[in-house]
Amino acid sequence: MKLALDQARIAYAEGEVPVGAVVVCDNKVIGKGYNQTERLKDPTAHAEIIAITAACRHLGSKYLDKCTMYVTLEPCCMCGGALYWSQLGRLIFSVNDKKRGCLKLNVIHPKTIIEEGYLQRESSILLKSFFKTLRMRS
Repeated sequence: MKLALDQARIAYAEGEVPVGAVVVCDNKVIGKGYNQTERLKDPTAHAEIIAITAACRHLGSKYLDKCTMYVTLEPCCMCGGALYWSQLGRLIFSVNDKKRGCLKLNVIHPKTIIEEGYLQRESSILLKSFFKTLRMRS
């Protein structure tokens, strides 16, 4: 989760919503990403999507059933759908997203193991700081 938080800090430094994701398989990082929607002018350039793409390329497969994704914020429904189709083995995230999170919509694959709350304080502080700064600019 510390590596995902490092990715979120990169996003923060670039003015992106500070979300980071890392995919691990056999104790090896095979994909990582951070939000890049502003930089790429692409609403699908979420941390999870970038990490999924990198991991699938690494494995040469569209399935991540033996992998774990660490992400600093509960995935949105778009990312949850991508995780469903990749059949992710395990999802670990830091902070719940009560407004846009995918868990209430039940879009995660039924075999995916879900854990939450890892480095919650650190991830929450980063997100709150980002949005506070954003509001101050407006």
